[in-house]
Amino acid sequence: MPRSEAAPAKINLALHVTGRRADGYHLLDSLVAFTALGDRVTVAPGPLSLAVTGPFAAAIPAGEDNLCLRAARAVGAQARITLDKQLPPASGIGGGTADAAAVLRALGQMPGDPLALGADLPACLLSQPLRMRGVGEILDPVALPSLHLVLVNPGVALPTPAVFAALAARQNPPLPAALPGFADAAALTGWLAGTRNDLQAPALALAPAVADCLAALTGAGAQLARLSGSGATCFGIFPDAASADSAAGALARPGWWVRATVTIAGLSSAAAAG
Repeated sequence: MPRSEAAPAKINLALHVTGRRADGYHLLDSLVAFTALGDRVTVAPGPLSLAVTGPFAAAIPAGEDNLCLRAARAVGAQARITLDKQLPPASGIGGGTADAAAVLRALGQMPGDPLALGADLPACLLSQPLRMRGVGEILDPVALPSLHLVLVNPGVALPTPAVFAALAARQNPPLPAALPGFADAAALTGWLAGTRNDLQAPALALAPAVADCLAALTGAGAQLARLSGSGATCFGIFPDAASADSAAGALARPGWWVRATVTIAGLSSAAAAG
């Protein structure tokens, strides 16, 4: 029987780059949340194949390097995979890695080396609020209140390797050793204001359109506006669903992808939203 799995968008609420290993991989300390918005993967018995639907289907290569196919091959599975692609590709919100994680959950199998499919794969397999450290392999679940977000992508390519290459400093202070408890969304938002995304400055230098997104979110009333991951998607935190929905409507621009959403506690809430 076919099995369907949500692939929630991943948001780096904070992302501190704390070092670089000898093999070139960067060390991170990141607070990660996932949203009710995302792609969806359906897996059915059959020869290995991939069909892509949804608004971004044309932008997704369905060849051998596609992460959904690579995930299935990594566990030796034969399956017909359908990917409903709702998130813009290569946009700093999980995307292909979340899709690969959804394939693995649907198959009920895990590869020997999850990091071979991407540093975000262990986090995307869980799709719950996490503190993510190392190169993505050190995960600590955290309790976070729900955040009402507006996601904005300006429709420009921003390759992750180029953003990391443009970093001015690769050894920066981590997040505090112990995270505080957060009574509500306002407390979390206030605390996040004292954190960083160390990739935001190099992303702005490479893609000035990111600055336009951040300014637009702030102008629409976001309590905090920040780049997610290496971009080019930005997020704004709003006090409630009504203000997020209103801002999303006001932020519509030609070529921009704009969506209001909310962070989730885990995959069960993502499935309910889907």
